[in-house]
Amino acid sequence: MIHITIAQQKDLDTIANLARQIWNDHYVNIIGQVQVDYMLDKMYNHQSLVEQLTVKKHAFYLIKNNNETIGFLSVSSENNADYFLHKFYIQQQKSNSGIGTEVLHLLIKTIHPKSLTLTVNRQNYKSINFYFKNGFKIDRVEDFDIGDGYQMNDFVMVKNIK
Repeated sequence: MIHITIAQQKDLDTIANLARQIWNDHYVNIIGQVQVDYMLDKMYNHQSLVEQLTVKKHAFYLIKNNNETIGFLSVSSENNADYFLHKFYIQQQKSNSGIGTEVLHLLIKTIHPKSLTLTVNRQNYKSINFYFKNGFKIDRVEDFDIGDGYQMNDFVMVKNIK
C-alpha cells in the first residue's frame, strides 16, 4: 500500500541517501556524473536540507510502499493554494508501476492545491511524459544558473486543479 508521511528533520539523512541513489540511477545519462555530484552536494547536504525545511518552509514527504521508504517529495506555498513541487523522486526500480500517479493523487488530497508548478529538465523525457499524463502543461522554458558554470535547462510545468 502506497502512502506519504510528512518528513521531520530526523528524516533528512534518509532523504539525502535516497537522492544520491535516485539521481545516480536517473540523471547521469541526462546531465553527466560531474553535474549530478555538484547538484547533490549543493542541494542535499545536511545544512541545505535543514534550510529548505526550516527557513524556506518546504514540506517534505516520505513516499512509502508498505513500510519501505521508496522516495520523497517536497512542496512549498506562499498562499496555501498555489504550490511549487520542488522534488518528486521515486526509486527507479519502482517506476512505471503507477506509484508516481498514485503519489501525486495522494499529495493533491493532502495539500488541496489550486495549482501545482514544477521545473523539469528538458531532456528528461520520461518525467516530462509522466507529468503530461498527469495533467501538467508546459508554461514556459527557463534556464537557471546554479553556479560553477552549470545550468538547469528546464520546462516550467503547471497543473491547475479544480
